[in-house]
Amino acid sequence: MTQDLAALAAELEDMAAADHRAAAKGYSDDPAEQLAWRRLTARHGDRLGEIMDQHGWPTAELVGEEAARAAWLIAQHADRHLGIQRRALRLMEQAVEAGKASPRDLAFLRDRTLVNEGRKQIYGTQIAGVRDGSPVPWPCEHPARVDALRAEVGIEPFADHVARHAPA
Repeated sequence: MTQDLAALAAELEDMAAADHRAAAKGYSDDPAEQLAWRRLTARHGDRLGEIMDQHGWPTAELVGEEAARAAWLIAQHADRHLGIQRRALRLMEQAVEAGKASPRDLAFLRDRTLVNEGRKQIYGTQIAGVRDGSPVPWPCEHPARVDALRAEVGIEPFADHVARHAPA
């Protein structure tokens, strides 16, 4: 990996670390924390757009596994940058077709983008809320096929996900 790509990888990893730190606070009831979270994800979305302009989708082959996963996380959380999410989705689709990105990660990004577009998701990865202590997905295009579709991309069945997150 060249020095420039190593620096890019480090930048992506730093952005993901900042995202993780801010995410916990961003889901709080504190409006200032929520605003800080929105601003961070907006800055990261802008930067991911620049990276995609220059390099296309940052695959593991290009920047390493951890940085590629960081790029996916940044795209996943770019909810206020639907254009960036859509572009990341297209580039990631091409990378998956070429065997250079994770179909599982693509499924999560596809669902997130669909939900942000006000459409039904496919894989049931996006949670609308919690009912009786269990996660409830946003509406799905084919609810009877969700677990089969999830299995195709390496995601656990929804009931297993719910059981893992249910209160003790």
